[in-house]
Amino acid sequence: MMDPGLLVLQDMEKERETLQVWKQRVGQELDSVIAFWMEHSHDQEHGGFFTCLGRDGQVYDHLKYVWLQGRQVWMYCRLYRTFERFRRVELLDAAKAGGEFLLSYARVAPPGKKCAFVLTQDGRPVKVQRTIFSECFYTMAMNELWKVTGEMHYQREAVEMMDQIIHWVREDPAGLGRPQLSGTLATEPMAVPMMLLNLVEQLGEEDEEMTDKYAELGDWCAHRILQHVQRDGQVVLENVSEDGKELPGCLGRHQNPGHTLEAGWFLLQYALRKGDPKLQRHIIDKFLLLPFHSGWDPEHGGLFYFQDADDLCPTQLEWNMKLWWPHTEAMIAFLMGYRDSGDPALLNLFYQVAEYTFHQFRDPEYGEWFGYLNQEGKVALTIKGGPFKGRLERPTSSAAAPGFWPQSQPRLLSSLPCF
Repeated sequence: MMDPGLLVLQDMEKERETLQVWKQRVGQELDSVIAFWMEHSHDQEHGGFFTCLGRDGQVYDHLKYVWLQGRQVWMYCRLYRTFERFRRVELLDAAKAGGEFLLSYARVAPPGKKCAFVLTQDGRPVKVQRTIFSECFYTMAMNELWKVTGEMHYQREAVEMMDQIIHWVREDPAGLGRPQLSGTLATEPMAVPMMLLNLVEQLGEEDEEMTDKYAELGDWCAHRILQHVQRDGQVVLENVSEDGKELPGCLGRHQNPGHTLEAGWFLLQYALRKGDPKLQRHIIDKFLLLPFHSGWDPEHGGLFYFQDADDLCPTQLEWNMKLWWPHTEAMIAFLMGYRDSGDPALLNLFYQVAEYTFHQFRDPEYGEWFGYLNQEGKVALTIKGGPFKGRLERPTSSAAAPGFWPQSQPRLLSSLPCF
């Protein structure tokens, strides 16, 4: 009879080998994706990036979406700063050119405060949204540029915009341009505290002054996100009332499994900083396992885009599609959950999602990933980028706020445990 201790060692060795295979696979995919965007997305004339790219990388629209500009600047800087093989001058030069494009043209209305949502190729404003998300990714871009260059004007921009966002969210939203209509419910989408919690993490990373400055905001964000756990802990709802109660109708029953998983790994970062294992267990149960088990398609695999908490038919036409970003969020969440808890069930869920994701979304012919599949897993749109999809980033629609980690693969790669 084999020694039980030897069995444990063999299992650990097998786990190490499997994780190493996945780490190599993710790393290779990251290299391929970055090569695609470096070849096809750079605007050498005006700076910034084209994001409307067809399957083979051809630019099909020259409009520039500010939140995707910010994400690409952030991503290039983060890669340059944290991965030796990406410490290349062309990557940093492209990030700085993108950052200067944003500094020159992004802040448009009211003068110097609100960022445009979309600009022309040469930087003229086309559209402004009544949300905070262009400004949030502008902030992230500027903060990363400061971290990688040491140039203080980038950090001043980041902090100034961060404080403006906080003012809109917690004090006076009038500057966003949303009229207070009499029939509008006082609603808190999970998107807003999620995004702010992500910004708290970004600005506070290796910066004690910023950590202290935004500590209370981080606590506020975590509390607000946790209020979205409803019905005695059985569901996580995308929208709740401002005092944390369930809302009536479709708005109140609306669920977004990928968004909840994303919130889960944001909260896991928060719980890790706080050293709170009880909160950690609660997050894994409610923000990782609940949305996965309700959102996974048992027939075709993959995560549904939207769901209704009462199993009624969602009103969003795309509800049963499979989009790339919920799956990358799920992979990150399960790896972080496994890292923090050691629960092998979470690692197995990572494998389940990763196998589906790499098989269904990758384009082995032209590189990069398709973003939009139908329920059966067939490609619905062949584009590699657009107004809402950048480099494996998360999209948005009128029904869902944007995802919040600008580049999934560096985060996924850094989440894979090292032995």
